[in-house]
Amino acid sequence: MSTAPRRSPIVAPGVAPLLPAGRSSPGGDPPRRARRGRRTPLAGADPAPRWTLRRLVGWVGERFGTRCCRETIRAALHRLGFSWKKAKKLLGRADPGKRRAFLARLGRLLAGARRGRHLLVYWDEAHIHQDADLGYGWAERGRRFWVASSSPGLAAKLSFYGLYLYNEGTVRLWPYPRANGTHTIEVLRRLRAERPDCPLLVLWDGAAYHRATCVRKAAAKLGIKIVPLPGYSPDFMPVEALWRWLREDVTYHHCHPTADDLRCRVAAFQARVNCDPYTVADRLRVKRHLDPNEEKLRFSN
Repeated sequence: MSTAPRRSPIVAPGVAPLLPAGRSSPGGDPPRRARRGRRTPLAGADPAPRWTLRRLVGWVGERFGTRCCRETIRAALHRLGFSWKKAKKLLGRADPGKRRAFLARLGRLLAGARRGRHLLVYWDEAHIHQDADLGYGWAERGRRFWVASSSPGLAAKLSFYGLYLYNEGTVRLWPYPRANGTHTIEVLRRLRAERPDCPLLVLWDGAAYHRATCVRKAAAKLGIKIVPLPGYSPDFMPVEALWRWLREDVTYHHCHPTADDLRCRVAAFQARVNCDPYTVADRLRVKRHLDPNEEKLRFSN
């Protein structure tokens, strides 16, 4: 309970408003400083704290000797322009030169696809579990939002090969017990059987079974050209957005009792989204340009 609800409890006489720069408690720096925590960590140093409202209440009490509630902290942070959001990884091990070179090449590949010179296929794999994924949803205020689950084990899952046919704005979601070299070759043959006379270009990441010699030889024999994505660059793979879309529509709040049930619902999802290629193309947007600010953050020390 706040003792001073009408004034900001996080501003003390002679002290700058929330939240001053510099370490002021054993718990670490306040959020304004924590946002800049991209420097190489020192050996043995503790990671930067995750500033939850509960932790900030304790920090304010220790720093200013003032008691306040979480809602007061929330309102103050909103006034300062902060919002609670999900973090996004900046994968700094990517090679900036390779990323730029790939996008330069991608522009030519996309132009060729638009002119019908080849079929461009983005390819990725994901493990989809039978158990329910927990996501946001509407529920009665004051009551917990329960989702029923039969508690299938972690092994109760299917590996889906996700293919985005860029020229057509359609997707393929083909289930297999696991993703490996043997099944990857089978999917390559399945793709070639579906498009027997079309030049095929497949863009995929550097998974071990993608780099396997047997897989590369099978692709060459089938006349499928492989274009690898630069390492640590999932932002160049639009099928990642397909996995998010699938989970929102299929696995959020629903526990699948059997693998066949999961397989059928994913097949229905595929049929439904392929009815609207424009929506598919919009949601599976291909990244063609680099954001200078994001790239600067990604590779800064």
